[in-house]
Amino acid sequence: MKIMHILVNHMSEPLGFELKNLRIEFQVQQDHANNIKLQKKIQIYLDSPNSLEYQTDWQDFPNNYFNVDLDLQPRTRYQVVISIRSVNQEIQAQTWFETGKMSEPFSAHWIGNADIDSANIILQRELAINKPLKKARLYISGLGLYETYIDGQKVGQEYLTPGVSAYDQFVQVQTYDITRQLVTMRTHKLCIGCGDGWYKGNFGFDGGQDCIYGNRQQAIAEYHLDFTDGSHQVIITDQNWQTTTGPIKKAAIYYGEDYDATDLLKDWQPVELIEQSKTVLRDRLSLPITVNQRLVPKLIQTPSGEQILDFGQNQAGWIEFYNREPSGIKLSFEMGEILQNGEFYRDNLREARATFTYVSNGKSEWVRPHFTYFGYRYVKVSGNTLPLNAEDYQAAVLCSQMEDTGSITTNSSLVNRLFKNVIWGQRSNFLDIPTDCPQRDERLGWTGDANIFSQTAAYNMNVFAFFKKYAHDIALEQQQNDGFVPMYAPAMGQKDGGAAVWADAATMIPWNMYQIYGDPAILRQNYSQMKAWVDWISQHTTTPNLWTGTFQFGDWLALDGENPGKPTGKTDEDFIASIYYYCSTNIVAQTAQLLKDPANYRRYLAQARNIKKAIQQEYITANGRLAIDSQTAYSLALCFDIVTQEQKEHVVADLVRRINLDKQHLTTGFVGTPYLCQALSDNGQHKLATTIFLNEDFPSWLYAVKLGATTVWERWDSVQADGTINSQGMNSLNHYSIGAIMAWAYKYLLGIKAQTPGFQKTTFSPQFDYRLPRVEGSFQTSYGKIAVQSAIETDEQHTILIKLVVPIGVDLQVFLPRSQQQIISVNQQEKIGDGFWLSSGEYQISYQPTLDYIERYTPQTPVKQILVDQDLVAQIMDIDPVLNFFVQDPQAIDNFGSMSLTEMNTTFPFINISEQHLQQINDLLTQTEILSERK
Repeated sequence: MKIMHILVNHMSEPLGFELKNLRIEFQVQQDHANNIKLQKKIQIYLDSPNSLEYQTDWQDFPNNYFNVDLDLQPRTRYQVVISIRSVNQEIQAQTWFETGKMSEPFSAHWIGNADIDSANIILQRELAINKPLKKARLYISGLGLYETYIDGQKVGQEYLTPGVSAYDQFVQVQTYDITRQLVTMRTHKLCIGCGDGWYKGNFGFDGGQDCIYGNRQQAIAEYHLDFTDGSHQVIITDQNWQTTTGPIKKAAIYYGEDYDATDLLKDWQPVELIEQSKTVLRDRLSLPITVNQRLVPKLIQTPSGEQILDFGQNQAGWIEFYNREPSGIKLSFEMGEILQNGEFYRDNLREARATFTYVSNGKSEWVRPHFTYFGYRYVKVSGNTLPLNAEDYQAAVLCSQMEDTGSITTNSSLVNRLFKNVIWGQRSNFLDIPTDCPQRDERLGWTGDANIFSQTAAYNMNVFAFFKKYAHDIALEQQQNDGFVPMYAPAMGQKDGGAAVWADAATMIPWNMYQIYGDPAILRQNYSQMKAWVDWISQHTTTPNLWTGTFQFGDWLALDGENPGKPTGKTDEDFIASIYYYCSTNIVAQTAQLLKDPANYRRYLAQARNIKKAIQQEYITANGRLAIDSQTAYSLALCFDIVTQEQKEHVVADLVRRINLDKQHLTTGFVGTPYLCQALSDNGQHKLATTIFLNEDFPSWLYAVKLGATTVWERWDSVQADGTINSQGMNSLNHYSIGAIMAWAYKYLLGIKAQTPGFQKTTFSPQFDYRLPRVEGSFQTSYGKIAVQSAIETDEQHTILIKLVVPIGVDLQVFLPRSQQQIISVNQQEKIGDGFWLSSGEYQISYQPTLDYIERYTPQTPVKQILVDQDLVAQIMDIDPVLNFFVQDPQAIDNFGSMSLTEMNTTFPFINISEQHLQQINDLLTQTEILSERK
């Protein structure tokens, strides 16, 4: 038995973080762990084994965490000891956490340079260590961005500090352990370099704004030194520091960076003390932005002779290179996502310059930018005098530091690539805030994108701390605007927003994090503003109990809109808004109950019921006919439980009819896409959900994969079938929103669904389709990893084989489709039917479904699918020569290939299949296994 993976507030050994609602959780691992009865205990010490601060008695193991009520002290390390015992064994494991400044005021001053227009100021002083040092900590922040060094060596492994925030309300302090960088009996050089960043640099729409939060760079720092003799010394930023301007001549998030290494630091002057508020300084919430991995390129020369580095993967970060050029040579690195006709292309970056330039100082050394980042796959290199060498270049992939927690692989290489693209899109855009895209002149914390994707994000990675900070960003904006939620957070000085789905991130993201992690800390943090958001809707709607009369995005970028110039889709905007009004109100009610606020629970629950009733009266007939005939409308009505059980059959049938009219392809936008396949799989239409998921032509998820995408696109057709960029604009090739389909894959392909928050009770209910006969994956819950391998065997009975691993602390209820009254073998023990429970352990399950999963052609099968199957074509031609029409005229496939033979015979008199022949063909189709599924 082992104690593994101890986390403090969902982080490993956090240093200097805000640690309200202290929660310590852990995992227990043991081979053959079935039905183990455990007890747990926690002890917390100050940084000494003899200073016990907190402990519990031995207690039963109903869960794997401790909510610790401890009055924490600032700048203090705490040692944590977790003890677990069973009947015949007791074990321990340790971790630590360390507080930051907390509410302790800064004695340091904000300092800066007299030249407020400089793109890069340098702050410096010397520090003499004259006696043995025991411990040293640095508490530091900057406006805009900073990097700090001791003796020329960077402090910490994170970048773009202090991160993105509404700096007029919240400036994060980073804490660093600098003990090893300070050597006794030596004089050290302390250095801080600053850049504009989001604080001062140009940022935002329509050419951006300068100086959104302030107009001069500055930094504040305290170096706390503890010596072995018991003495304590604090070195602060004050008038004893010197300053000059640095070698970075211009840097901004969209612009990139211009670095002149020939510009030596000189003309040192005393710093200026700046009257800047210190009350906004807070211990950090942001996870560190670190180098996640490094990629090496291939060298390409375009037809026009340009030199291109292809890193093979669209991603976010920056290029690093080994300089070999002589002094004075200026190198230029331009970033792009795609080639067009083999040539470098970057028009989809709009006004973002996205370029790094470097003037060589003649030294052979690795070089990188400092105060910007890029979204890119390709880099155009110019200005070099020496031949390019691929080994001299690498892409440093930047991302907030989050542990991977989920994965899915299947028998389909296209599907596997799609899932990789989803994860790369998340990695590229989870850079302190959940941005919409990392490349163009945007990169904003769009609330809608984050809301739509938050559940998928939490399956893929441990995002609790990431979203706790983002939820805090949203709440800060709401506090300034009476509960109104902006389009993005931080709002960067903008006041637009208040739209359904986007603004409902204020309620839905905290709720989704509670469902995945079982920790209500974000709900506690945001509860007052969650209420404020719902109240804002109630105060501004023009129709009681519906949401009407305010700006809405609708089903953004849907394909069923009647006005091509308006990308909001066909689904009535007020219908979408009212459903989300109901959802947010219901979430607030459930949160009130959870947080023991009975009056508000009753209030918001009654309000939610009234909203639901109003939606039903306005949009749904008694028999279940929706007033809006769109895939998104039906999906939302089903997934948000708007229709009654009696009405569901009608709504599901209408959804299926609508999809068939749409040639079994999706037409949904940002709002409907996360719910379409879920609505189908939840309501007996998993086969159709899988068909939509596996479509390879436009519009579909795999369309982009087949065109070589390595991340998820903003539009379904950001790139046309011929490889050219869509002329309509808004063509980010690294968005993540429609990658929300991966949550459906975790739940319905892999089969892992939470029954209770945090997955302590979990439903295992995979749905099978012979087009995906092999599915394997896992999800790392807070209790440990649930791992699944499922296979449809090729024997005559099409036996289902499942390997399943359940961690200690999780109870798993198994529901297997088409297994009613079937004998199910679980570790060679027989069970009848499904719904049975499994405790922790490893299991092998097999059963023979009541109906096989082999799919066959149907009378509705499109002609283009039939034409791929040469055996079937030959058999149809023996009945009727109708397919000669397509053999003789390949253009006809493009024009009519999406229609079935029955549709064509009805639509076009010249097809003229006799009734007898059509019946024979349809009989043949229903008896023939689809080509891709034959053994």
